[in-house]
Amino acid sequence: MTSANRISNLQVSGKRVFLRCDLNVPLKDGVITDDGRIRASLPTIKTLLDGGAAIVIAAHLGRPKGEAKPELSLAPVAKRLGELLGREIKFESVATVVNADIQAKASALQSGEILLLENIRYAAAETSKDEVERAEFAKQLAALAEVYVGDGFGAVHRKHASVFDLPKLLPNAAGVLVAAEVEVLKKLTIDPVRPYGVVLGGAKVSDKLAVIENLLGKVDVIAIGGGMLFTFLKAQGKEIGKSLCEDEMLDTVKGLLATAEKKGVKLLLPTDIVVAPEFSADAKPTLVSADAIPADQLGLDIGPESAKAFSNAIIGCKTVFWNGPMGVFEFANFANGTKVVAEALIEVCQKGGISVVGGGDSAAAVRKLGFADDQFGYISTGGGASLEYLEGKELPGLKALGL
Repeated sequence: MTSANRISNLQVSGKRVFLRCDLNVPLKDGVITDDGRIRASLPTIKTLLDGGAAIVIAAHLGRPKGEAKPELSLAPVAKRLGELLGREIKFESVATVVNADIQAKASALQSGEILLLENIRYAAAETSKDEVERAEFAKQLAALAEVYVGDGFGAVHRKHASVFDLPKLLPNAAGVLVAAEVEVLKKLTIDPVRPYGVVLGGAKVSDKLAVIENLLGKVDVIAIGGGMLFTFLKAQGKEIGKSLCEDEMLDTVKGLLATAEKKGVKLLLPTDIVVAPEFSADAKPTLVSADAIPADQLGLDIGPESAKAFSNAIIGCKTVFWNGPMGVFEFANFANGTKVVAEALIEVCQKGGISVVGGGDSAAAVRKLGFADDQFGYISTGGGASLEYLEGKELPGLKALGL
């Protein structure tokens, strides 16, 4: 990352800064259940405030698809952000995101003041595939400020108005968070310290296919857990009962297994599985061999033998990337695999290695299981963006910032 792209090189004193954050936090009954992404945005916000800026913040929450949905309002985020900063956050819930009143309020901002716009995706133009429509919306947003800072890493893989089109219209730089994310991901892609291990979980092979294909030629070991592991087991001819499976991916998975063997990559699959008759927190767990999943059961976690094998492989690495829980970590009976993997990543750090938790459900899992962010090398805020970076894709939001 060149120095020209750094926030420290922007002149922000006495100016209004348009700050694109990622404040897409999980909500339950209108209450934030994990404020990690809000906390991750604080360093950039504080840097801008210390520099004498007034800030207009834009962010999204969920996928309202161009409609004003009250349950996806950023009102709870405004409240929590104000608590964390110890200052007032100006906020109005308006369906249009930008209107004459919002423009007037942005223009009136003084140094040290913050205006949080309503969910940017309430505006259909934000996510439009029509470049003219997006560009017109970006012009409306540009009128609210004089400088742009991109700090919403979780959205940089999207060609959206506030992420891709807007930076072109104003002097711009990457925020503290985006700069840190890029530096960490470079360590995973440019001459990583070996041995290099990757742990992948989550529900679907199709969601991780591209990253697996790209990493097979670059890593020493890949461990597969989560719902996607059952497609691998079935591809090996094993009975998986009622477990999740993408039958249309079986031939592809067979190809991945063959490629891993050909390239000398150690691809670890579980040897024991924790199963239950139904997907429920109260379901009775049973431990079975990966070769003997009963027809009336579904797998909800990797077993302790597998967790230990995964842990040993991880601890033997000096660079580790993890994306996706090993089981249904939200249910206590099926959280052990994820917990053991998390503990292994912590040990890698303690031994001087690099461990990166790849955002999304993985980040939520480590916090829910009681781990602190600083126990890991780095916790990414953008699961999808991290994966696409590791796939080798060009990310629109980073390109717009010259990264």
